[in-house]
Amino acid sequence: METTATQNIIWPDVELIRNEFPILQQTVNGNPLVYLDNGATTQKPVQVIRSMQEYYTGYNSNVHRGVHTLSQKATSAYEAARHQVASFIGADHTEVIFTKGTTDAINLVAAGFRKEFLNEGDEVIISTMEHHSNIVPWQLACEEKKAHLKVIPITDKGELEMDVFESMLNPRVKIVAVTWISNSLGTINPVKDIIRLAHAQGIPVLLDAAQAAPHIQIRVRDLDVDFLALSGHKIYGPTGIGILYGKESWLHKLPPYQGGGDMIKHVTFAKTTYADVPLKFEAGTPAICEAIGLGAAMAYVTQLGIHKVQAYEHQLTKYAIEQLSTIPQLRFIGEAKHRAAAISFLIGDHHPSDVGVLLDQQGIAVRTGHHCTQPLMERFNIPGTVRASLAVYNTTEEIDRLVQGVRKAVTLLG
Repeated sequence: METTATQNIIWPDVELIRNEFPILQQTVNGNPLVYLDNGATTQKPVQVIRSMQEYYTGYNSNVHRGVHTLSQKATSAYEAARHQVASFIGADHTEVIFTKGTTDAINLVAAGFRKEFLNEGDEVIISTMEHHSNIVPWQLACEEKKAHLKVIPITDKGELEMDVFESMLNPRVKIVAVTWISNSLGTINPVKDIIRLAHAQGIPVLLDAAQAAPHIQIRVRDLDVDFLALSGHKIYGPTGIGILYGKESWLHKLPPYQGGGDMIKHVTFAKTTYADVPLKFEAGTPAICEAIGLGAAMAYVTQLGIHKVQAYEHQLTKYAIEQLSTIPQLRFIGEAKHRAAAISFLIGDHHPSDVGVLLDQQGIAVRTGHHCTQPLMERFNIPGTVRASLAVYNTTEEIDRLVQGVRKAVTLLG
């Protein structure tokens, strides 16, 4: 029997939505699949799969380089995907660079700053809750230029210490690079305040929006953010594709990340002149099919309605926390006031991997480990967590399965 809390969480088309994701219609270890690893990668709806199949079966060709029909059709679809992405984040299409993903996008910016803007003694600010992809590129840049990497501390609840952050801002800081939503804790950071405070001292800001894109609306103009990175596979699109948004003024100042075909205007052995943005940063044959799939994924989320998605996932997350809280041996890691659909927890002193294996035996897919946030795990003095991360196709019945699965794991672990 469903609880009252369960009955109050309603998405009229949830079964229709689930039917659009073929991979969800299977069993794992003899049980219906409960997929709660969306923070690592989301599943793909038929609309995305179909768009990619149509490319390969109907007009597979290289882009920007041919006058024949298939090339023209591929180019049109590829650039239409760029326009779709631009619309999704509220940008101009010339400010959208296709990359391999969030990691590639952050590396692009870090490489540009390392070459043009960082000097000995300068500072780069990140936070304690960053993914490795927003730590290591800046470490490499700082090590090469003898600059300093500064880290915003967090509270025991997993929230940024904003007063400390404000005190860290000074003329030596060349960029602030922070995650919008923590992939480990689900914390939603006050990014508008971060941007406002940084801009007051003329400091640009990069946002890692990999975890934000599927859950909340992105409007780069309203944020006034200088750079924003996201990955397609986190928002129901394919792997191997992502985007970097950059204010056009910044994109003109950044040097090219890579050299090759398609990013040039004119090449001689003496000198090369570069193409206009965004092609200046897209050397070589791009991930054409994947870009088309990303455009389809963002069109899909737009059709669902991001505000509707956010409201549904907020209720689902609240329900999951309430139900998991009834397990005495369970403790949450990260309890921020403002959070998205990722819940990290531990069961007594048991290793998270042991819990994950027992859940998998029941057909429940969660993520275990440090989630590419080892410094964050060290902050909490733990080896890792069990993380259940939710998406629009998850249901309260699946949350109930998770709770039952954790209870069974507790019994088996003793």
